[in-house]
Formats: sequence, structure tokens, C-alpha cells
Amino acid sequence: MEGSGDEFMKYRSPLVSRYASKEMAYNFSDRKKFTTWRKLWIYLAKAEKALGLPITDAQVTEMESHAEDIDFVMAAEEERKLRHDVMAHVHTFAHCCPTAAPIIHLGATSCYVGDNTDLIMLRDGFDILLPKLARVIDRLANFAEKYADQPTLGFTHYQPAQLTTVGKRACLWLQDLVMDMRNFQRAREDLRFRGVKGTTGTQASFLQLFQGDHEKVEELDKMVTEMAGFKKSYLVTGQTYSRKVDVDSLCVLASLGATVHKICTDIRLLANLKEIEEPFEKEQIGSSAMPYKRNPMRAERCCSLARHLMALVRISLPESFLTADIILSTLQNITEGLVVYPKVIERHIRHELPFMATENIIMAMVKAGGNRQDCHEKIRVLSQQAAAVVKQEGGDNDLLARVQADPYFTPILGQLDALLDPKTFIGRAPQQVTRFLSEEVRPVLDPYKSKMDVKIELEL
Repeated sequence: MEGSGDEFMKYRSPLVSRYASKEMAYNFSDRKKFTTWRKLWIYLAKAEKALGLPITDAQVTEMESHAEDIDFVMAAEEERKLRHDVMAHVHTFAHCCPTAAPIIHLGATSCYVGDNTDLIMLRDGFDILLPKLARVIDRLANFAEKYADQPTLGFTHYQPAQLTTVGKRACLWLQDLVMDMRNFQRAREDLRFRGVKGTTGTQASFLQLFQGDHEKVEELDKMVTEMAGFKKSYLVTGQTYSRKVDVDSLCVLASLGATVHKICTDIRLLANLKEIEEPFEKEQIGSSAMPYKRNPMRAERCCSLARHLMALVRISLPESFLTADIILSTLQNITEGLVVYPKVIERHIRHELPFMATENIIMAMVKAGGNRQDCHEKIRVLSQQAAAVVKQEGGDNDLLARVQADPYFTPILGQLDALLDPKTFIGRAPQQVTRFLSEEVRPVLDPYKSKMDVKIELEL
């Protein structure tokens, strides 16, 4: 029956089967892993040949011609017999390279291919993530710039507080993402190659191959490191490179998880207020039972994946990179289509602003000759009455109408519109947005300008 293949008979990680990009899924695939092993054996043979070991051009050419054609069935059979994954692939490679067979893996230990391949995957994983993060920052920066002047309620403890702007709130998200960008760049640049170090990292086998010539052993390490695309190798290793390298990389990804969880929780809260919505497709269904619903499923997905990412430290390198990859693709989709509803925002401001404007009203009355303490008491009483209407009767905030109806405030009635202009309550938020985008956001995007045009369409 069509569609009843073996892949449906066993667990498949949704990270790969549903969400992750093809490039990140390939980066941690068996094909990438084992073709990289073969490339590393070729680099080693080339460098050993260049430094004088009896390796022929024919042997190197033979290895290069079979770098990609891996017989995975033979490799699995060899591993069942040998109980050793590296030797299984040495034998499989040797089978199709009979001339080169004697010199494949010459002087090396299993971690020469295993650990160096892991470091290549880490480096390439960061190279996949960095432009994706840059695109998210770019889209969100455009959003922040567009809404730099749009007043909105600010919140502390998720309670209405002083006004801010939609763009300024986005800059708070951006600031964390820019920190993640710097963390990613630093982690990527800090990565070094394990290089050619031998069984316990002493290079003893290579010193023997080169008959005690320390300079040639050092040059061998340098040559292979450069062939693999690294500027430096770790000067000292044991059998493996330090696992602290893995932890540092995973911590950087977990930190991104913390950023995204905050951003997408904010978006979900704002969606509940109907102030902001993530993209919603024309035929998308929000609920199987409630047709009117517009669930923020993208932000929810990001939040759940972000929690997963934060929990993965010290557990799994591939899963962490795959999760970060999915998060950034989804977040790019969100930031490319964020919808703002200014009229809803304005209604919420009108509901809360009279309370926030009480200090301005008091100051205006004092300037008009009133007594500060008398005015404060008047405003306090009227505010409590208006609050009772809101909380106990479910009505609208009528504080402004009460102020207008009280003869005490006659001297400032002509100023009320100006005193309640939302733009007078946002402080320097617009100026902060402009300076922040100019000085701290746009410059970090410069290296990724050529990769900015990629659009994300979520299939699921």
C-alpha cells in the first residue's frame, strides 16, 4: 500500500520529520558524518604525502574518487562483525580503494575522524544559524522602526504601567537577539580543530611515522587543520577535545531559547489583548471546536521548542542545533507578518490613561493657582469612584468626565486634551528606538546582507 513504508513503523523525531530545514537536518546526517570521515582521511593522506611519507598520487586520487559513494549496507555489516564503527568504515572505504587501503587512517585514532567531524558539524551548524538569526533581527528591526512612535500601554507585572511605544517594546526583544548574535559569533569563532593528535593526544604515533621529526608532526597538524577550514587547532587534547567546547556551544543555544521564550510569551499575551497578532493564513483553522479562534500557534511552537532547547544543555548537540534552527525559521515567519491593531491599542490607552494623567492634571492645577494637596485629594476621590465603575460595574473609565463635571477643575479644562495626549507620555522611546537601531542593530547585520532576501513559508 502506498505510504506504508518502514519509516511509518518506528518513531521519527518531529524535529526532522516535520520542522527542521533541509540544510540543518543534513548537517547532522549519517551521510554528512561519514563523507566527512572520508574527507578527513584524504586530508591526512595528502598531508602525510606532502611531508615525505611513502604515499602515492594514485592512492590519493583513488580515495578522492570514492569520497562520496559510501556502501552503508557493507558498513553496517562490518560494524556488526567488528563492533567498531570507525574500523567498519575504514574497511568499507578500503574495499573500494584497494590501492589506498594500506595508508587509510595511517597513524590516526578513532577520535581523529569522530571528534574532528563533530567540530566541523558544530562550525557548520553555527554557519547555518547565523544568517537565520540575522534575518529575524532584520525583520524585527523593520517592525520596530515602523512603530517607533506608536504609543502603547507598557506593563509591569502584566499590569498597565506608563506608556511606551510598540517599536520600543520590539527593541527590548531585539536587544536580547543582538546579544545572541554576538554569542553565536563568539562561539563559532572560538571553535578550533582537534587536529592530528593521536591516541591520547601526545602525537606519539605520528612522531614515530616521521622518525622523531617534531617539526613535521607540527606541520602535519597545521596542514590538516587548514584543509578542514579551521584557523587553529587545540594545542593540547586527550583522546578527545575538551567536552567543555560542547557545553559552551549548547549554552549559547540555550540562551537563545531564553530570548525566544520571552519574545513569544509577550506576543501571546498581546494576542490575547488583540493588540498584536502573528500571521494567520486565509484558510488556517484556529480551533476544531471554536471557529472564531485565532490561536498564536507559531508563538506557542516557539515557546515549547525554546523550553526544550533550554533543557538540552549537556544532552544533545544535534537536537540543540535542530531545535534552534526550527525556532529561528518560525520566528522569522512571525516577524515578517506581525500585525498591529492601533485602534485596539488606542482603546486600551483611553481606558487607562486618565489614571496615569492624574499627576499631569495636578501639576497643571498648581500652575493655574491651585493647592497641590487639595487637588490631590480631589483627584484621589474621583479616581476611586471611576475605579469602582470599572471594577464593580464593568463600565468604562469615566475619570475624565468626572474631572470635566467638577467646577474645581474649570481653570484647566481647556488643557485636558493636551494633558491626555498619549505622545506626551512616551518619554524618549522613539528617540531610543532610532539610536538603538542605528548604533547596535544595523551594524551587526552587515556581514549577512547577501542572505537577507530568504523568505520563510511554514508548511506545517
